[in-house]
Amino acid sequence: MSESPFQLPAHLAEKSSPALLAEDERHFAAIAEALATAIAEVRDRLGAELQAQTRHGQAALDRDLEVHRLENRLRTLRRYGIDACLGRIVVDDSDEPRYIGRIGLAGPDGERLLVDWRTPAAEPFFAATPAQPMGLRSRRRYRWTRGRIVDYWDELLEPGSDARALALDDQSAFIASLGTDRSARMRDVLGTIQADQDAIIRAGSEGALVVDGGPGTGKTVVALHRAAYLLYADARVAAHRGGVLVVGPSHPYLDYVADVLPSLGEQEVAMAVPNDFVPEGAILAPERSPAAAALKGEARLLDAVAAAVEAYEVPPTAELLVDTQWGESFLGPVDWAEAFSAPEPGTPHNEARGVVWEALLEILADQQPAGVPARLLRRELEADEALRRRFDRAWPLLDPVGVVADLWTSPDYLRRCAPWLSDTDAAALRREQPREWTRADVPYLDAARRRIGDPEAPGRIRRARAEAEADREQMDLVVDQLIAADDDGEGLVTMLRGADVQHTLLGELPGPERTAPLDGPFAHVVVDEAQELTDAEWRMLLARCPSRSFTVVGDRAQARHGFLESWTERMRRVGFGRVELAGLTVNYRTPAEIMAQAAPAILAAIPDANVPTSIRSGGHPVEHLPLAELATVLEEWTAAHPEASACVIHPAAASGAASAALEAALTGLPRVRRLTPELAKGLEFDFVALVEPAGFGDGIEGAVDRYVAMTRATRRLAVFSGEPTPS
Repeated sequence: MSESPFQLPAHLAEKSSPALLAEDERHFAAIAEALATAIAEVRDRLGAELQAQTRHGQAALDRDLEVHRLENRLRTLRRYGIDACLGRIVVDDSDEPRYIGRIGLAGPDGERLLVDWRTPAAEPFFAATPAQPMGLRSRRRYRWTRGRIVDYWDELLEPGSDARALALDDQSAFIASLGTDRSARMRDVLGTIQADQDAIIRAGSEGALVVDGGPGTGKTVVALHRAAYLLYADARVAAHRGGVLVVGPSHPYLDYVADVLPSLGEQEVAMAVPNDFVPEGAILAPERSPAAAALKGEARLLDAVAAAVEAYEVPPTAELLVDTQWGESFLGPVDWAEAFSAPEPGTPHNEARGVVWEALLEILADQQPAGVPARLLRRELEADEALRRRFDRAWPLLDPVGVVADLWTSPDYLRRCAPWLSDTDAAALRREQPREWTRADVPYLDAARRRIGDPEAPGRIRRARAEAEADREQMDLVVDQLIAADDDGEGLVTMLRGADVQHTLLGELPGPERTAPLDGPFAHVVVDEAQELTDAEWRMLLARCPSRSFTVVGDRAQARHGFLESWTERMRRVGFGRVELAGLTVNYRTPAEIMAQAAPAILAAIPDANVPTSIRSGGHPVEHLPLAELATVLEEWTAAHPEASACVIHPAAASGAASAALEAALTGLPRVRRLTPELAKGLEFDFVALVEPAGFGDGIEGAVDRYVAMTRATRRLAVFSGEPTPS
């Protein structure tokens, strides 16, 4: 590597001394060479696997898994150059630095060039402090920009250590990073993880770990890094294939954090908001009735879906006589009950329908005389219209959407499926337009789909079986012709009668289709802004992670509809057996000037709110300006800060004057986002223009919206209203 990776600005000339950088430059050259070699080797191995001729059985499965692994590895290696290195540490018993990386990397002689950040050997890089140095003498952290180091920080952790090869700084790498411009995507901050955050990242995977923290405490970053760590280091999670599911409050949030986990080497990441779990979630009307929203938020009401489906799975008690050309067969109540019990527990209704039908045909066939051609008998039974009509009534094909719509259409029917509801409750849930879906309906639509299954699946399986049967008949004809042509009937061609050979030629009959990507199961689930989820939504998520391995991120003070219980009470009520709580109380993001005004706003509504303490000043007092100045302020800011981010946060129902001012101010400023407080949750911006905060309303919801909006700013906050408000 001919060009130095260090491109320090002029004011850091004292850090550019060759004595300080020579060792790093030699090591980075070795990293660059090893990366190029590793990429070439993985690319060649991938090409060889793709050209392999294996087609069947376990060998084919193993080949596909290896291809998948190699593709992920190649994608990760190509993602980084030498900037895969986060920093270095020097331990007590060695003079050689240990370099910590986003990935592990070895040289041609087996020398460890980068230690993966998730390994125990790397833990002191994040967790060591002067009070607890964890065996470290020193630590160096790099700041990378476009593949070049633009700054670095050295920390002396063991008093009395030789500091001649260090550029000691009063300002830590972490604090310095807080003042940098925000971009449209969250950066991973792996190089600046703090000790309290690292302890949460490396916590065990069993049960739910709730990361409770106010704005700016880094809880989202901690949760995402913890998911990457668990998939690498924790056998309980890594053993469950399926990757990670990240559930966020909005699509702008998902766009913002989309790059974090892939940047940490994790490619198997699914991301969703709760609405994404059902096809109807793309277009949802607001839930007009607060009473209906509250009732649908209760997990118990989901049991009504199961009860509605079970009503279609009651075996008939009437007898049925079926005539065939070989004799009669009889179905009585015991036979129906036996067939209805054939599906395995948990089989979706529509998929179980085929199992029940096969069981009925078998019961009827067993009553026929011996020697009846099985294939012809089956055809005749399947063609019996009376049998088919009786079966269709007994175990009908169900539409999941229709089942939920029926519940909201008839209060009497709903009360039969949920007998604990009062008449008033059932009436509150009734809708004139039952398919005018709301977010509160999502868990019910999801539960119905999981319980009933895809209504199209049985038809596809039936068509595929018919095609396979036609293929089998064609093969039988070919085999008969080949055997007839064999001179003595004893040659190799007679092997074609063997079941194993025919199975190989035909392949297996089709089974259930693979589930959609968001159906799971997932190895680990990260839930951000978790304080907003209803009990019914929690059950929807738990169904996707049987191991119950969750990282739950939230802040009770940001719950728009209130959060009166503790996290432990909430988590245990929704179905978690083991709950651990980790608190973050230091606000690294929001300047103290902004928190000085945001804190009283939320504490007035929620006295026990976990308001974090800011540790830095932004240098800008909160401004209160007339709405007429919005356009001018935004234009001046974007011109002066071409790399910084800005957002206008306003009420969902802004006044006419505010709407006009917003349209005028944002024209020609594509870099400035425009969001409501609900959509701004989880995001951060260098500059926030808060428009008409009084329009957010009164009570807890209004106070939370103002608090959320104010704490999105990392540098400057300006509040705009119809009239100037004194600071």
